[in-house]
Amino acid sequence: MVAFTIQRLLQSVLVMLTVALIAFALFNYVGDPISNIVGQDTTLADRDHLRAELGLNDSFIAQFARFVSHAAQGNFGLSYQQARPVSQIILEKMPATLELSFTAALLALIVGVPMGIYAGLHRHSWVSQTMLTVSLIGVSLPTFLIGILLILIFAVVLGWLPSFGRGAVVHIGWWTTGLLTAEGLRAIILPAITLALFQMTLIMRLVRAEMIEVLRTDYIKFARARGLTSRAINFGHALKNTLVPVITITGLQLGSIIAFAVITETVFQWPGMGLMFIQAVSFADIPVMATYLVLVGFFFVVINLVVDLLYYVVDPRLRIEREASANV
Repeated sequence: MVAFTIQRLLQSVLVMLTVALIAFALFNYVGDPISNIVGQDTTLADRDHLRAELGLNDSFIAQFARFVSHAAQGNFGLSYQQARPVSQIILEKMPATLELSFTAALLALIVGVPMGIYAGLHRHSWVSQTMLTVSLIGVSLPTFLIGILLILIFAVVLGWLPSFGRGAVVHIGWWTTGLLTAEGLRAIILPAITLALFQMTLIMRLVRAEMIEVLRTDYIKFARARGLTSRAINFGHALKNTLVPVITITGLQLGSIIAFAVITETVFQWPGMGLMFIQAVSFADIPVMATYLVLVGFFFVVINLVVDLLYYVVDPRLRIEREASANV
């Protein structure tokens, strides 16, 4: 287990360095940040002086090495747009994004897993077929269109829920949350449903397919021959083995939710890291853009590492295979 963890940690470090390199390389060609920082009346001498202060005259390798060195210390530089530390901006925006992402992930699990179980156990019923048909909508429609439709129905036509913003928030240290206020709870409903809908349908279809596959195996037939009840077979044996691959997919989808929250945050003007990234692109704010991509990559790496460890713990076949290869 220790060797497996160390191996995964080393791989994670290599992935993070690769992500940092790609992010820094891409965003160095999105535009000239000096043109967005200074006014039209700024002289060429002042522009050159500011470029030298920001280190933009250094070679790419020197700039990247400085970025990685400072990032390892939690220092991501200054925002070209706001002239503030990027780490401070990230800390202000992160609670909103994580709150929305985890709410959407929880919603997708709470709704998607039971729907998948039902569809797998009653795959020929009209309810199951209806759920599969409706799930195609969640898979096919783009996220921004789903968000606009929800805004049109529940905010414009019915007037039940707000169409933008986070609502009132409560400060708990540096963390802010809207889940402790009625206005904040109302504000998160539409963006959370928008962000969760695709993941919900994906989890439902995955659980259904795994349930059907597991129920066809020999050990399930043997359990029925032993006279076990359907409840014990379905939930004590089939569901337990069904959830093994679901853990992997669900963990990876959590990273996707955080990454793709940028679209939902833009539609609902949710004040999180995704909206911050879109605004940074408009101003060619390279430190903010590179930090955002590195941070999303970090979330993916951490989630993937946790999923690998959980998979290793849950599935005994992996431990047996690894012990066998070690003995050889």
